[in-house]
Amino acid sequence: MSSHVATIEWQRADAVFVDNRYSRAHQWQFDGGAVVPASSSPHVVRVPLSNPANVDPEEAFVASLSSCHMLWFLDIARSAGYVVDRYVDQATGHMQRGADGKSWIALVELMPAVAFSGAKVPDDAALQQLHHKAHEECFLARSVKSEIRIAGTWSHAAL
Repeated sequence: MSSHVATIEWQRADAVFVDNRYSRAHQWQFDGGAVVPASSSPHVVRVPLSNPANVDPEEAFVASLSSCHMLWFLDIARSAGYVVDRYVDQATGHMQRGADGKSWIALVELMPAVAFSGAKVPDDAALQQLHHKAHEECFLARSVKSEIRIAGTWSHAAL
């Protein structure tokens, strides 16, 4: 099996730290060279101690689930003979308090809008099946306890 590595780096700089007034801004580094500015969510730690322009872990969690689903969907659609021209997902994660009083992302809603072209046109049932198979194959969806709902739209460019 494979391993996946991310380097997360934060530095205190000149903050006192023990007074809880330190920046939560940090960076994620990936093996391919990408560097992503990250921070705590401003919903968790107020600005200016968090940076709302940076990606926060909750957003990254939702984006990871959406991306994994999309990649499986594209592969399964291709294997079924469909031509996908565009896939846009406005994914949303919903936080709630658990029975223990701690917050967690209990629900992730994927709302992909998929545009197809070509001679083979999926109907609603075929599209649901493509999403179902993609969900079953997504490594990340199988790794979390959050509920993941998939609903979206599709269109076909007429020949």
